[in-house]
Amino acid sequence: MRSMLVVVAVACVLVSRAECHTSTTPTPLNSCKAFSTCDSCIQNTKCLWCMTNDTCTDYPVSYILPPPAVCKLSQARWGVCWVNFEALIIAMAVLGGTIIISITVCCCCCCCCKKRQSRPDRDEERFARRKEEIRQRADERKVERKVRHDDIRKKYGLVPDSDHPYSKFENE
Repeated sequence: MRSMLVVVAVACVLVSRAECHTSTTPTPLNSCKAFSTCDSCIQNTKCLWCMTNDTCTDYPVSYILPPPAVCKLSQARWGVCWVNFEALIIAMAVLGGTIIISITVCCCCCCCCKKRQSRPDRDEERFARRKEEIRQRADERKVERKVRHDDIRKKYGLVPDSDHPYSKFENE
């Protein structure tokens, strides 16, 4: 955890120094060789300090990382004197990986939560099924009641146009 805080602090320092010094320190070309200390060299973001031979050189902008011919990564300094390029690369990789993993986990959690909310709950399904069963039983009872009432009407001759024997007397 402590090393992660150091990495974040280094990244913040590098970013803030790079932003501040690129806009405020205009330097003519080939001026990096004039610096004799690491602190004065890294103030210019176009310069790279090499600890093996204590020289300030122009940062090779055609490469992302300085090639071994210019300076070994473990001895190259840029941004701050106390962090070498190897540590900087590892720190940025860990920080970038952590951010990517965090974003991925957040997206997956959001997608899973939406899936859970979009489909009905088990309780809701059970309630809907029970409600449908109750409605079907009520319909069945209603049909049975109607049949019983119709039978009673037939028995007492209350149904019009029926074949009941007493209907003959009513029609005459």
